[in-house]
Amino acid sequence: MGGTAGLIEALDTQSFSSVWYWLMLTVTWTWVSRGALGIPPELVRSLNRRGVEEADESAALRLLDWVSLVAPRWQLMRDDGVVLLGVASFMLSVLAGLGFLYGLELAQALLLMMAPLMLLGWLRLRLAAGLRATLAEAEGGRLPVDQAAAQIAARITAHMRATLVLSGLAVATAAIWGTIWMAAHPNGL
Repeated sequence: MGGTAGLIEALDTQSFSSVWYWLMLTVTWTWVSRGALGIPPELVRSLNRRGVEEADESAALRLLDWVSLVAPRWQLMRDDGVVLLGVASFMLSVLAGLGFLYGLELAQALLLMMAPLMLLGWLRLRLAAGLRATLAEAEGGRLPVDQAAAQIAARITAHMRATLVLSGLAVATAAIWGTIWMAAHPNGL
């Protein structure tokens, strides 16, 4: 058995009983839970641990510099957001229909992976918008640098905690549903 048949057997579509699905789910959530928007989590942790008042001004400026570099990349134009929402809704609807109306295991597994990731994407877009607003106030001189850094660090920390909760719920939901599916469909039948 070689070629395409071997590849298809290795990448079995019985997702919940496949080690590849669980490996992909674990790696995906580990990777996306690592940080927020590409801002180094060590920088945010050091500011939170020492406090922005105790930290030197260079740490606060480094955080604001990172935000000024990263946050604009997460900005969507109004039309782009509508198109993205439409495509995401269509994808989730198709996966839900194929998975739960027609009983396709692969569609259920993909839905359990993609729906929380899309929610995380929305949370990241929302975080970036909040960070851009705080950064604009700091650049305009309406907010002192240390207060802006403290607000940004607090928002990023809250986002990272929400990401950890979301990742835990996503993996637990996939594990529970996968167990129920495998109990109801022994040997993939």
